[in-house]
Amino acid sequence: MSGESPRAERRESLRHQVVRNIRNQIDAGKLRHGQALPSTRELAEQWDVSVFTINEAMKDLVKDGFVVTKSRSGRVIHAPDQAEHHEVLTATPHVLLIGGYAGSGKTELGRILARETGWPMLDKDTLTRPVVEAALEILGASPNDRESEDYLTMVRPREYEALINAMTENVQCGNSAIVTAPFIKEFKDTAWLKRIEAGCVDLHAKVTVVWVYCDADTMNTYIRHRGAARDMSKLDNWSGYLGGIDVDFRPPVPHEVIDNSASGVPLQTQARDLISRITA
Repeated sequence: MSGESPRAERRESLRHQVVRNIRNQIDAGKLRHGQALPSTRELAEQWDVSVFTINEAMKDLVKDGFVVTKSRSGRVIHAPDQAEHHEVLTATPHVLLIGGYAGSGKTELGRILARETGWPMLDKDTLTRPVVEAALEILGASPNDRESEDYLTMVRPREYEALINAMTENVQCGNSAIVTAPFIKEFKDTAWLKRIEAGCVDLHAKVTVVWVYCDADTMNTYIRHRGAARDMSKLDNWSGYLGGIDVDFRPPVPHEVIDNSASGVPLQTQARDLISRITA
């Protein structure tokens, strides 16, 4: 990784970043009740932190009841409420457009909201990545390319078109929808946002724009942990990547902000508060 080490000026401790991300994965259902965690050393390698940091993070998770220690299984996820089914019924469909930078936690937020409401979750990468990677290879580019002119002009617009079409089809069926994608370009475009809102209003649906804020250190920790090939260019020049984005960006229309920084209120708590506000 070129430039200054992202550890050099961390505003939030690595311990709290690891705790935050593991708790989010539990609340989102990525880590399941009864699932044994890897060893301390393996977790340290996965999160690119010291064994000491993992041990301290585990102390916090055990104290808060998210992890228990068993003699034969080691550390095990404790989330018995995961089996509960939640369903939020509304008179008209609700559409949540959830955007944020890479590693901000927008997908985890979407999963938590889906678990809390029973509404379908439509994630851009899940819906389009295999086709996008195939298209890039046909164009002679890397399947991990997200920067070239070919991707930005020929592929990216079709990704978002497919995502919005999936959302529209759900709303036409009378379903609410949770839509997750970076939406960086789209959330800066007031005209685009107004078109989406107008289309939903025509279908008697309400749109809520949600921006997930996350401090740069916590984003870096999560991106390193997930190890996606499409993120390597960001990690190779992290300071350059940060210089090209506005971490404090907010959409230019009425919106909700979710703070997923390590020191913020738990993501699940914020998700529940958001549901209460938009369905009041």
